[in-house]
Amino acid sequence: MADRSYTLLLILFFLSLFLHSTFSRSLTHTTNLLDVAASTQRTLDLLSYNSQSSHNLEEMKPVVTSSSLSFSLHPRSSVHKPLHGDYAQLTKSRLDRDSSRVKSLYNKIELILAGVNRSELKPAVSSELLRPEALETPITSGVIQGSGEYFSRVGFGQPARDYYMVIDTGSDISWLQCKPCYDCYQQTDPVFDPTASSSYRSISCGSTQCSALQVSGCRAGVCQYQVSYGDGSYTVGDFATETMMFGNSGTVPNVAIGCGHNNEGLFIGAAGLLGLGGGSLSLPSQLRANSFSYCLVDRDSRDASTLEFNSSPPGDSVFAPLLQNSRVHTYMYVGLTGISVGGHMVDISPSVFAVDESGSGGIIVDCGTAVTRLQTQAYNMVRDSFRSLTQNLPSSAGFVIFDTCYDLSSMTTVSVPTVAFHFGNGRTLPLRAANYLIPVDSGGKYCLAFAPTDSSPSIIGNIQQQGTRVSYDLANSVVGFSSNKC
Repeated sequence: MADRSYTLLLILFFLSLFLHSTFSRSLTHTTNLLDVAASTQRTLDLLSYNSQSSHNLEEMKPVVTSSSLSFSLHPRSSVHKPLHGDYAQLTKSRLDRDSSRVKSLYNKIELILAGVNRSELKPAVSSELLRPEALETPITSGVIQGSGEYFSRVGFGQPARDYYMVIDTGSDISWLQCKPCYDCYQQTDPVFDPTASSSYRSISCGSTQCSALQVSGCRAGVCQYQVSYGDGSYTVGDFATETMMFGNSGTVPNVAIGCGHNNEGLFIGAAGLLGLGGGSLSLPSQLRANSFSYCLVDRDSRDASTLEFNSSPPGDSVFAPLLQNSRVHTYMYVGLTGISVGGHMVDISPSVFAVDESGSGGIIVDCGTAVTRLQTQAYNMVRDSFRSLTQNLPSSAGFVIFDTCYDLSSMTTVSVPTVAFHFGNGRTLPLRAANYLIPVDSGGKYCLAFAPTDSSPSIIGNIQQQGTRVSYDLANSVVGFSSNKC
């Protein structure tokens, strides 16, 4: 009897060790640690430092390899200090502008899917200079949203001069403000002067590049372009080719860009925009790049990273299919199959993230949109799963588009459920806590950084991309995600 009791005790002992080990391993994969104190302090620091004197942005050079072209990449706050009284006002401004961008993005896609073609969008009198009000379709850009804007330092012309340019995977046309500037907004750098560059060339009206524009006109034999944005912002001017300089990693001649003489809107700080979309006039297409990648640093930080072309993705990248939408070419669609919260898959049908035969649906990766948008039913499931695992945290009232918020003012760190994206075949991208639970003020109020949408497609925004090297392998039609590679 004693031997049997001893054997039973041993079994119970080793069983408890096994269960403890299993529980510990499971806990590691089901929770993340959020550094509340450090994140809150960044919100205070952001509004107190002088962005132009805090560091010399000109000295921030990208890492150069023999086979790649590279730009330095900076968050908006490093270039243009926010002019808000407190962080809550800044967040409201960011979210309002983000909602404007998303609305215009959906309007553009709806027009495309409705069969509105390029010729219907061109003005009736092509011999006149295009007018902003002549455009019938909104085209979206990261420049219209104050949150999560990221700037590259780009050289233009011969001799080259550097300019801050917003990067945008939701646009194809690259452009910058040009002299003579009949109507220009404030920018950090001097306005580009095409007469001072020996490599500047106007594009003729009959060229294939001019005909590839969604909206074009002709004046004195020179191709005219126009891009209009969902908030009323626009750029109008000459379409031309110019030499681009990639830091000290190389130069590329004859890149088609817009030389904007009439520009208006919420572009303060940037000289223009780099279009990184999937269309024929986007920068990756013109460079004939096999790949490009970026890493977005924390939007409230003073750090910098790089935007790279033809560089290899990090070896630990989590790869997902980069899908083609036969109807919508600009945006980068990704093969997302599901989302997990706290280590458990949320019961969302994979069809929610799939593109249907009409071109509707799917999910895109967009560096210009800040907050990830999910179809309303999918969002509700993710939100409810997150809420069910955070009942121990003090809740707080919603904030603008966020309906799930917490008062973490009494905490320095907090354990929160993991959130992860799943791409099939066991490929999983776990997000850092800071990628989905973000401060909205400096008093400790944090909100779940997802939002619902009744439009399509869903969107993976830049808050979820921060701190991750996102690599678009265009040759192999995959996109890679590698954490902590800024």
